[in-house]
Parts: sequence; structure tokens; C-alpha cells
Amino acid sequence: MATSKRDQLIHTAQALFAREGYHATGIDRILAESGVAKMTLYKHFRSKDELILAVLESNQQATLDLLAAGLQGLAPREALLRIFDGLHMWIHQQDFCGCSFINAAAEFQSREHAIHQQAAAFKQAFAGFFREQLLALGVEQVDTLTNQLQFLLEGALSMAHLQGPGEQAQQAKAAAEVLLDAASR
Repeated sequence: MATSKRDQLIHTAQALFAREGYHATGIDRILAESGVAKMTLYKHFRSKDELILAVLESNQQATLDLLAAGLQGLAPREALLRIFDGLHMWIHQQDFCGCSFINAAAEFQSREHAIHQQAAAFKQAFAGFFREQLLALGVEQVDTLTNQLQFLLEGALSMAHLQGPGEQAQQAKAAAEVLLDAASR
């Protein structure tokens, strides 16, 4: 739950952006649903883009914190595979609307745009988790395997968004197991 007006704006904007998109959601709609005054919004954020960046930063921190907490103490292989279980649970949540970072990058397509860069930075940070676990496993071709695992995760996430929730994450997990088995030989 939001603890400040700033948090309230971020929380409301996050929900609206997820459901309706970044460009389609106007500031007036965010203000109306959050109950926050326009002057208060502009006290915290100079522009809608700045609010979007704050939403993405909040999502990034929450996701990485959840990842770290949920996988703490697990062996590297188990931690890698558990991510796909988490993805399975996420895509089956009632409010699943796809990945806010993929959606942001799609709506702000220029790689030079700060919002696109924030989305890319999150994906890079997430890849860092894969890389860290693979290094701990001692596998060869860590960078290639990091990319392959991320392709599986992102593909399952995108397909769940397009098709609706199904077994995408579990199928990606099975493919990840094959890759990890091959890399361990």
C-alpha cells in the first residue's frame, strides 16, 4: 500500500500503465484515480516521462528484491530453474498484463530514450542474475547460456501475454533443464 503521495502516484500509475499502456494513460486519469492534486504530482515529477521512469525503477527494485529473497540459499541450478516457477505463478495472476519493461520498450522504441534505456537496464540486471548463477555452477560459455536462458524466459513471458496464461513457463523450464544438463557435461 502507498505510504506517501509520491508512492500513491507511482502505485496508481503502475496499475494504469500495465492495463492501458503508457501513452494511452493520461496524467488527468492518474490524478483522478490516485486522488492526488496536480500540483503535488508536479512537485514529485517534472513530466509524465519522469513518472514512468519512477514506476519502472520501482518495479525493477521490487522484482530484484523479490528474486534475491526468494532464491536465497538455493543451489545455483535450483535457483535458475525456480525462476521459471516464479514466472509460471506470475503469468497466472489475475492482473497479469505482460512485462512492464517490454511494454515500455515497445512504446518508447528509440534506444536513446530514457524509458527504453531503463527497460533495457532492467533486462540486463536480470541477465546478471542468470550469469551469476551460471558462474557459480562453473559451466563453460556462460555468456551464451545466459542469453539462452533469458531468451527462454522472455519468450515464455511474451507468449503468455499473447496467448493467455498456459504452460509457457513450465515448457521454458524444461528447455532450460536441457540446456543446463548439456552445459554440465
